[in-house]
Amino acid sequence: MTLKTRLLGVLTAVATVAAAALAFATPASAATLTQVTGFGNNPTNLQMHLYVPDRVASRPGILLALHYCTGTGPAFYSGTQYASLADRYGFIVIYPSATRSSKCWDVASPQALRRGGGSDPVGLVSMIDYVKQRYSADPDRVFATGTSSGAMMTNVMLGDYPDVFAAGASFAGVPFACFATGGSSEWNSQCANGQSIKTAQQWGDLVRGAYPGYSGRRPRMQIWHGTSDDTLRYPNFGEQVKQWTNVHGLSQTPTYTDSPQSGYTRTRYGSSGPMAPVEAISMQGVTHNIPVDAAQVIRFFGLDGTAPPTTPPPTTPPPTTPPPTTPPPTTPPPTTPPPTTPPPTTPPPTTTPPPSAGACGVTYTVNAWNNGLTASVRITNTGTTAVNGWALTFTLPGGQTITGGWNAAYSPTSGAVTARNVSYNGTIAPNTSVEIGFQATHTGDAGKPTAFALNGATCSIA
Repeated sequence: MTLKTRLLGVLTAVATVAAAALAFATPASAATLTQVTGFGNNPTNLQMHLYVPDRVASRPGILLALHYCTGTGPAFYSGTQYASLADRYGFIVIYPSATRSSKCWDVASPQALRRGGGSDPVGLVSMIDYVKQRYSADPDRVFATGTSSGAMMTNVMLGDYPDVFAAGASFAGVPFACFATGGSSEWNSQCANGQSIKTAQQWGDLVRGAYPGYSGRRPRMQIWHGTSDDTLRYPNFGEQVKQWTNVHGLSQTPTYTDSPQSGYTRTRYGSSGPMAPVEAISMQGVTHNIPVDAAQVIRFFGLDGTAPPTTPPPTTPPPTTPPPTTPPPTTPPPTTPPPTTPPPTTPPPTTTPPPSAGACGVTYTVNAWNNGLTASVRITNTGTTAVNGWALTFTLPGGQTITGGWNAAYSPTSGAVTARNVSYNGTIAPNTSVEIGFQATHTGDAGKPTAFALNGATCSIA
């Protein structure tokens, strides 16, 4: 399958904007999308289209809006509400276009993954510099957002140019450098399939390595992903959260959790306010055709008139050991049953002896609220041989019922539960771990199971 066809499904997504994205009448406007040429250094021959509203704010903000694979800047302009919001709030929107045959952004080559290295990021920064100079734009209010390939490039731009961007919003993307291929290909199947799992420190180091020596403020990040994304799979959501919390020197334990609408779980890190350093929205049952809630993006950026945060950057260096690895929660139960993760194509082998007692370890972390909770489970193979195909058994406290999960198939949903591997994480090599998790309701007891067994062998509990 080609890169173009893998991401083609997102074409319909940009026309499916969340119903609540605009709660106001769009004013009449004579402003039009205009192509700009000769905007500066442009090593990959990108095209630039610009939307300048009729009424531009004094010292306007700049939004770089990055399209999906097979798309163009004008298509992203037509399919999203950023221009309408620009009419209301007076910021300027850049709609660039990739010109390679796939119409995907370069997020894989070594040139793209370092500051000033060349490729698409250099041309995109040239567009921003052009707008700053021509329209006296505010250099402290420059933002990036994108969908699919554009979301990947949003992560890349914030990593390469932390001094240029104040914040970004990624819809169905992957972490910075996750798609790296050394330039041999545009497509990285391991990353796309959610199999590129690293510690928060490792992800953060990749970002810091893009601009060695930089010690200034890091851009805030808003991350959106659907649990049923089968193109850029859902584990990439948690890996992005790991990366950007680490970049900001934060724990992965949320400081705030809510459900902004049915089926969505929003977590914030480092602050409970609406402009937290990292905000992540998990969308239950949503595929790669992800809806773009432009109004929530603009709210997070502060382009709606909200004052940006004034807190200084952290004075302590990033952690040298990984912070707690609690993945973000999924979502409260939707009104219709969520799709379930299919069981592994083959059951755990019965001919291989189970690991000996003590050859596995489990770390189980709960984040509870009202009558709901999420549980993050890390399973570690502490033995000397690989586990090929696994089943983790445990008993939930009374009143807890699983409503959805990730990285494992769970059955039954209460009482004595078995979590089985899915197709991409069936092997646990010695001294390595897999991370799984689920969301559940509870009737008052949000406690933890007291015992775990992996393929029948008792595990130690951290």
